[in-house]
Amino acid sequence: MKRRDLLKGMGAGSVIAGASLAAPAVHAKAKYQWKMVTTWPKNFPGLGTGANQLAALINEMSGGRIEVKVYGAGELVPAFEIFDAVSKGTAQMGHGASYYWKGKSEAAQFFSAVPFGLTAQEMNAWLYHGGGMELWRETYEPFGLVPTAALNTGVQMGGWFNKEINSLHDLKGLKMRIPGLGGEVLKRLGGTPVSLPGGEIFTSLKSGAIDATEWVGPYNDLAFGLYKAAKYCYYPGWHEPGTTLECFINKEAFEALPADLQSIVLNASKVANLDGLSELTARNNEALQTLVNKHKVELRRFPDEVLQQLLEVSEEVVAEIAEKDAMSKKVYQSYKRFRDQVMQWHDVSERAYLNARAGA
Repeated sequence: MKRRDLLKGMGAGSVIAGASLAAPAVHAKAKYQWKMVTTWPKNFPGLGTGANQLAALINEMSGGRIEVKVYGAGELVPAFEIFDAVSKGTAQMGHGASYYWKGKSEAAQFFSAVPFGLTAQEMNAWLYHGGGMELWRETYEPFGLVPTAALNTGVQMGGWFNKEINSLHDLKGLKMRIPGLGGEVLKRLGGTPVSLPGGEIFTSLKSGAIDATEWVGPYNDLAFGLYKAAKYCYYPGWHEPGTTLECFINKEAFEALPADLQSIVLNASKVANLDGLSELTARNNEALQTLVNKHKVELRRFPDEVLQQLLEVSEEVVAEIAEKDAMSKKVYQSYKRFRDQVMQWHDVSERAYLNARAGA
């Protein structure tokens, strides 16, 4: 009996001791309060809501251990200052597009959109399985940032114009909101590329400060009411065939996270990347029909000869940009090699099927 009582006492003591030792480990799980600054208007459909969704995913997947508060463009910092804000640690995350940072790094542009470049499916393949993500991290390393792909728009529209585009001559003297490498092509053809955050596009087009603009696609263009400021909507989006939007993270803040939370942040971005493309694909055609049938927008296709000339000039411009510095050249070589390879495969898969489905 005494032995039994002694064992009971030891057991109880062991449980109590174990609990007292384990308790600090449970409470030691730190919680992180993060800020995400974006280039998009607050809650803007598709893009702004994509940032919101990513923040919600990180909160949910981490069990509340990381809480991310989203700030729209201008709420905490101006739209085009988010790169510096995250680099300096003013915010822990940024949500935008890498072609906005060509002033920081020419190579950054390749991770958003290249004229006549990779589609959304091809872009994701290059990033996740073709060495693109490693090169992106190397490009952002000097700025203390960790980049991730957080949304893809798919093939965009060619833009909104108040005059018809029948030849390259119609692009001369055109003041158009068009960022990144597409803007460099327009500049080569005698136009004037203008970089504007999304929130300033409508008023600039309506007032005549710019003559034309590209934005994203019908779903986003309808939300901005661009049909009220321009008559013609052209396609296809030769300049942005599969635009990757990014989330970049302050490296010091990222490395301060335990390994499981680092994995959650990176994988939440992958989920957001897939869901954003899926949402835009699902919503664009309905929005396009609304623009054409309700708002009487004139939908136009760029003439074949214009597209062919744009292709030729784009190849020249992109190759020249790649020669500006060693990092740009390294990224371009990887990008071009992957594009050449994936085009061969898609000629006998995606393109062949789409032609067959269309009865071509």
